[in-house]
Amino acid sequence: MFEVNMNFLKKMVFVGISTIMTIVFVGCGSNNEEVSEFNKPALYWYKKIAASITKGSLDKADSYYISLKSEHMRSPLMPTAVMMLAHAHMNEEEYLLANYYLDEYNKRYGEADSREYTDFMKLKASFLGIKDVYKDQKLIIDSITKSQTYIARYPGSLYAPLVNTMLIRLHMSQYLLNENIAALYERTGKAEAAKIYRDKNIGSVVEMTDITAPAKGIIGYVFD
Repeated sequence: MFEVNMNFLKKMVFVGISTIMTIVFVGCGSNNEEVSEFNKPALYWYKKIAASITKGSLDKADSYYISLKSEHMRSPLMPTAVMMLAHAHMNEEEYLLANYYLDEYNKRYGEADSREYTDFMKLKASFLGIKDVYKDQKLIIDSITKSQTYIARYPGSLYAPLVNTMLIRLHMSQYLLNENIAALYERTGKAEAAKIYRDKNIGSVVEMTDITAPAKGIIGYVFD
């Protein structure tokens, strides 16, 4: 009986060692495979980016873009890859990353005929990036300034009606924000502070009677 148990024990030890060795070799194989992921054709990285976006793996897509950029900076596939990633992050509501890729596009490939569109996309990303009017006051103010600049720069733009709509919504948000803060100060007996915020609305392009805020909020309503 003791001999049988010893044989069984030997077998278990052998199986254990074999399992460990298998894991080690598989791990080494994976590492070698990862190490070999360099010096690939531009089309290889481009396909990897596209496949990762399709699967919703944007972290991988970003990583593959770094490889494409570092190995094939001048590839004709670069502009399309950058714009694909900008749209992908926009769709995932990752507006800071979307803006990063739009800035990359403008810096490297932006020309007069393409900047009208990319500048609009940057405005859209900033606009949709406003999640809380109380916390994102600076973003609202910056977006108003950039929208006004866009309309002045591209008066006949195909996107001008949307930018104008965004601008009105931004003004409404700012107006409501000032009004709500003023009302809060009034409730706490701080009349002078309330007046400061009400005075900010003097000369606004919108009035309280113009504003009917949708249930889900003014920001984002434009694109629903």
